[in-house]
Amino acid sequence: MYSIIKKLLLSVKNLTTLEIREFLNEKATFYEQPKFIETDPVQIPHFFTKNEDMEIAGFLTATISWGNRKSILTNAHKLMELLGNAPYDFIQNHTDTDLRNLEGFVHRTFNSKDLAYFIKALQNMYRKYGDLEGFFKQFNNENHLQNAIHYFKKEFFSLPHQTRTEKHVSDPQKNSAAKRINMFLRWMIRDAKAGVDLGIWKSLSPAQLSCPLDVHSGNVARKLNLLSRKQNDAKALYELDVKLRLLDPSDPVKYDYALFGLGVFEKF
Repeated sequence: MYSIIKKLLLSVKNLTTLEIREFLNEKATFYEQPKFIETDPVQIPHFFTKNEDMEIAGFLTATISWGNRKSILTNAHKLMELLGNAPYDFIQNHTDTDLRNLEGFVHRTFNSKDLAYFIKALQNMYRKYGDLEGFFKQFNNENHLQNAIHYFKKEFFSLPHQTRTEKHVSDPQKNSAAKRINMFLRWMIRDAKAGVDLGIWKSLSPAQLSCPLDVHSGNVARKLNLLSRKQNDAKALYELDVKLRLLDPSDPVKYDYALFGLGVFEKF
């Protein structure tokens, strides 16, 4: 491994595919460990034991996962407290008074009115599909979940709502990399054996997942010649998907740990 890192520092352009795979496998294993969750939003759904609570906590936490990580965690904990630390029960049984008690919550541009709509929309999704997994199972493509994300957004905003609230769920068909919802899907679908992802959705495969592409993973991917497109958009995500599936067709998104860790913690 030392020789590969030394070669990386000298010239990433000379790396073979096998060397890139070996390097990223090592880094993915290093970062995908329980200590990873200490500073990561994935810790929020880990506080729950019921699948429905983990699913809702994961979706809402992923929704506000942009900006300062400390602020994300502070507000995600606050959000769970507002839901009585029983998100599924709140979704199913909330009253108008309960929704009014959410007033004052804000994370960047996501405010209490957005949150109130999300609560109603989630209730609608659960009543129609049983749970969020049920929706994605129904609309999934055997190769990827980006089309399912597009249809999820359409269904999620099928109730009366303010147009501004729509910006909090991305749409791959509008050229978004949909980083936050792809991260949520990673949490739900990838195996829990390493102690980070939850792996509670058994009807979908890790092979269908796409990398939660952001500035950190994107920059590292470019340095490793896994990505040539400059923008972190849907086209870039597709390009990265192709490359990561070549490295591991059955679990391409394990490399999110390597790309993110190298960018955030190692300033690669």
